[in-house]
This record gives sequence, structure tokens and C-alpha cells, in this order.
Amino acid sequence: MLNHEDWRPRRWRVALIAHDSKKAVLTAFVLRHRAAFAGWALLATGGTGAAVREATGLKLRPLLPGPQGGDAQVGAEIATGEVDALIFLRDPRSGPPHEPDPATLLRLADLHNVATATNLASAECLVRALAPETGPHIPEHTSPTSPASSPA
Repeated sequence: MLNHEDWRPRRWRVALIAHDSKKAVLTAFVLRHRAAFAGWALLATGGTGAAVREATGLKLRPLLPGPQGGDAQVGAEIATGEVDALIFLRDPRSGPPHEPDPATLLRLADLHNVATATNLASAECLVRALAPETGPHIPEHTSPTSPASSPA
């Protein structure tokens, strides 16, 4: 849970969940930002955690698969203040009947002020906010007449 003192560097506690159709996307995202994720305490639902661990080698605390109670476990961690951020890549177009409704989990995240990302764009923003020094380096392009390129 975030509070007014969270401007200081810390070991963030991040929960990872992905619907089946988004597991590969989340795994690739974590791999691209591995340096940031390596410094955080990670937990993930069953299939998501296995995919991320296998692809990245990162340590994480595995929970049950989502449909077997893993989502509820993440919700309990959120409710007790043990999660600072949630990355939950969901597929709004395919809601298999065995996958629980994400509304309850997202409501808990809102209630307990947990930073939440539900797509790649918001996940990118979240990772950059939590670890600005480890984000992918994008060189700044300056024109020859810009102040940044003039000699000092």
C-alpha cells in the first residue's frame, strides 16, 4: 500500500497476474524490465509465476493458480498492505468461464491505494515510476539549433 512517504527508494512488493492469452506478453515485458523487477519482491499466481520464472530466472513467491484461489490470495495480500503494485494483464475480449471476475481484485486495489496496471501502456508507466533509474534508455534527439546541443 502506498502512502505519503513512498517517494523514497524501497524494495517494492509487486503482484503479477495475467490471463492465459496475456501470459507471454507479461513474460516478455518482465524480461525487458528485468533489472527493475530483480530488485523487487514479486509474487504471482500459479501459471503466470511459472512462465515469468522460467523466462527470466527471477525469484518470486508463487501462489495458487488464479481460478483455484490465487486471485483471492493476491486480494488478501492487498487487503493486508503486503502489495504496493499490481500488474494484472487481462484480456477483456476473452473471459473464459474458469477465470474469476477481476472486478473484485481491482476494487481491492483501489480501496487500498495499490498502484495498478491492466495493460502494457499502464504497466510501462508503473515500472518507470517505481524504478526510473532502470528504465529502458531512450536517447534524446536534439536538433542542431536546440539549446541542448549548443556548446557550454
